[in-house]
Amino acid sequence: MFDLTFTVDAQDTTTPLTLAINHAVIAGWTGRDPVARDKHIAELEAVGIARPASTPIYYRVSARRLTMEDSIECSGGESSGEVEFVLIGWQGRIFVGCGSDHTDRKVEAYNVTVSKQMCDKVVAPVLWELEEVADHWDRMILRSHAWINGERVLYQEGTLDAMLPVDDLITRGFDGKRLPDGCVMFGGTFAAKGGIRPADRFEFELEDPVLKRTIRHAYDVITLPVLG
Repeated sequence: MFDLTFTVDAQDTTTPLTLAINHAVIAGWTGRDPVARDKHIAELEAVGIARPASTPIYYRVSARRLTMEDSIECSGGESSGEVEFVLIGWQGRIFVGCGSDHTDRKVEAYNVTVSKQMCDKVVAPVLWELEEVADHWDRMILRSHAWINGERVLYQEGTLDAMLPVDDLITRGFDGKRLPDGCVMFGGTFAAKGGIRPADRFEFELEDPVLKRTIRHAYDVITLPVLG
């Protein structure tokens, strides 16, 4: 268990909130539309990653992999980010944030669970209360940009109506049908425009077009040499 301190944005006020984090879960293949979901599965198959045993599927990773830093270090140059909404349980409440499920694609080709553990999972430092966005959840937008060869490109974009609803994700993934206190869950992602590829810098955001606000964060990817 360790602490992460966020800022809760409640529209007219912001409040610091320190949460004790003890679990991290990466929900995969969470698409509501089976056609779009299969497109992402096919995208991963194209780079040698086997189809999942079930959809959705819930990967456990070390909670210590969560970070708010503005840079991460990765072994080799075959990792990449994925923008996702993030849910955090705390004292019976659920907060919404945004993060990047940065993953080693070479390792993912032979073991997805291990690949999820290889890289830090970057989360933005701002949260919203789920109850503030629940009535327009499907209209919210996930978006990422990647810096590749010195150029900033739109990497992913989509609305949350393409993802399984929050209640459905939680019911399928957790005993007791609730998100445990101190649990951080990444909720799934969209296919990459132009295909999955590494970047020097990754920018990600969750936009609320109804309440006119955005959670965003970015980080540099520092590549470490792989010797031997």
